[in-house]
Amino acid sequence: MLLTSYFLAALAIALAWPTPLALSKAKWTTRAPVQAVLLWQAIALGGGLSMIGSMLVWGLTPLGDDLISAIHGSWRLLTGDPTVRYPGVVHLFALSTALLFGFHLVLTLIRAAWRTSRQRAKHRHLLRLLSNPSETRPNTLVIDHDMPVAYCVPGISQSVTVLSRGLITQLTAEEQQAVISHERSHLDQRHDLLILAFTAWNEALPWLPTSKLSLEAVRQLIEMLADDKALEKVNRQTLLKAIIAVATAAADADGVSGQRNASNAEMVGMPGGEVSSRRLQRLLTPVAPLGWASRYLVLACTILLLVCPTVLLVAPRLLA
Repeated sequence: MLLTSYFLAALAIALAWPTPLALSKAKWTTRAPVQAVLLWQAIALGGGLSMIGSMLVWGLTPLGDDLISAIHGSWRLLTGDPTVRYPGVVHLFALSTALLFGFHLVLTLIRAAWRTSRQRAKHRHLLRLLSNPSETRPNTLVIDHDMPVAYCVPGISQSVTVLSRGLITQLTAEEQQAVISHERSHLDQRHDLLILAFTAWNEALPWLPTSKLSLEAVRQLIEMLADDKALEKVNRQTLLKAIIAVATAAADADGVSGQRNASNAEMVGMPGGEVSSRRLQRLLTPVAPLGWASRYLVLACTILLLVCPTVLLVAPRLLA
């Protein structure tokens, strides 16, 4: 089990620093955003499992040759079996660290989910006071604002899309369709849950620079996925005009206020719709999608990152 612990520790280090750094600079991700998002999730989950697993396996080494036998040995130790070898201070420290770290990750996720749900509830309350239902679009609210603004508010029972009067009056019908299709794709594909998971990961490990890097990379990929969905309804030029109109209005608002304020979308736990250079470049000069062989290779790496730590936790003898 010691060899397994060393391997999991090495995997955790690789997934915590060099791998996210390399993936954030990779150019193929814009050609296959779905596979890239799945790979980012696998890196986060595999890294967490490896960090916890390396300490857990190390701590359970005196109690058994694998996780099942070690749990059985722990139970025998608690029931007072004198034949079970008592773990030393170092092993107890490793076990305590693994349990505390796992509890910390779960608690951070629960806290982030609770905070986000409260923010959305407050935001829905304000919308009920300051907006009117759209007469032509279901599950859509219109706020009386001169700036072109569009965002979505996810919900368990019913999600809504929020549009401003300025967006309806300043954008053409096709540009409005582009914006609405973009925002509703966030709701249909539940991007809010993905953002929530990476936000919690960033809050749980603020000292790890790549946790913030992962969050920003996933936000960009989600915007690209929403752009692809919008391109099924409108042409590329129309989508670009709509994106630039909304982004320019948001930038002007930030300039007037003199500070960088969080958008409404970010407040309710959704991507802020940032117009990054990679996103614009992808729309201005489209490239061919990633080949099927490369896609399957990325999927294979994704599955391997999830399966490898899980299998080694249950059966560490496989590594030997």
